[in-house]
Amino acid sequence: MTAPSPDTLKLVKSIDRPAAVFAVAAEPDSLRVYFGSQDFKVYAADLAAAKVEPKELHAHGSYVTGVALAGKHLVSGGYDRKLVWWDTEAGEVVRTVDAHAKWVRKVVASPDGSLVASVADDMACKLWDAETGKLVRDLRGHKEQTPHDFPSMLYAAAFSADGKHLATADKVGHVVVWEVETGKEAAAVEAPVMYTWDPVQRLHSIGGVRSVAFSPDGKWLAVGGTGKIGNIDHLEGKARVEVCDWAAGKQVAEFRSDKFNGLVNRLAFAPDGAWLLGAGGANEGFLLFFDVAARKVLRQEKLPMHVHDFVLGDDAKSLVCVGHNRLTAHTLG
Repeated sequence: MTAPSPDTLKLVKSIDRPAAVFAVAAEPDSLRVYFGSQDFKVYAADLAAAKVEPKELHAHGSYVTGVALAGKHLVSGGYDRKLVWWDTEAGEVVRTVDAHAKWVRKVVASPDGSLVASVADDMACKLWDAETGKLVRDLRGHKEQTPHDFPSMLYAAAFSADGKHLATADKVGHVVVWEVETGKEAAAVEAPVMYTWDPVQRLHSIGGVRSVAFSPDGKWLAVGGTGKIGNIDHLEGKARVEVCDWAAGKQVAEFRSDKFNGLVNRLAFAPDGAWLLGAGGANEGFLLFFDVAARKVLRQEKLPMHVHDFVLGDDAKSLVCVGHNRLTAHTLG
């Protein structure tokens, strides 16, 4: 199936929210979405409805920063360090797990829905059986401290389309590709430009790899973040994406937005690999479309909010973005 052109992107709906939205998941071939929010709550909403009325499902004890659909279960994670299983058919919480020792940053489901991966600031990636909630594997390949002896953070995770590999990425730009079946480290990728350390004004660091995505054939790995920052009190670095052949250890392409500053918080390839989509923000939000093979930017689109996450339809004809106090729905094609 040929992916629609980025030139056909249209904003069809914008929904205000009273709090920032950090994570979103969608049912297959549907605009029924689930999202996690700054107000500690998880919601469901039908964005195809004439009047969108989000329904509260359940609450965490802090920010909800990850949601993933795995079969009939919606698994959410948050700064309360917990994972919560919501049965979408029964409409109830069926399991709560004390999953991590520090903030959960991301929750993703394997393509077949059998596994859920969570990453947190305890620098662990944990694989869970999506049906039973049993811990399958505890993956540790990221250092707990930065090179300047401050606590690091584990921001991102993504499965390959065949479910055989999982990538995780941290604050200092270290990315690990794991074999899902064995739990062994298959490769490591470095993106040090995405990490900025200020040794003078703040004695503090900023940046990191905030997003990862495999190409449909699993050969390429894209990582997103921001470029070097002069004033770390502001996200003034250019939005940045690097793509590599991870098995060969060779960079394929490098993109720096000439229009937008800020973090690339989410990445996804078109189903046929024709383009790569990145989204994020600083003071304003953006969508960036790249042709990786041709090493060129196809489209740069401003959005009305800093984007934290998006979900791209299986046919790439629908796109839902969430971020600071807003959800947006788009069509392509």
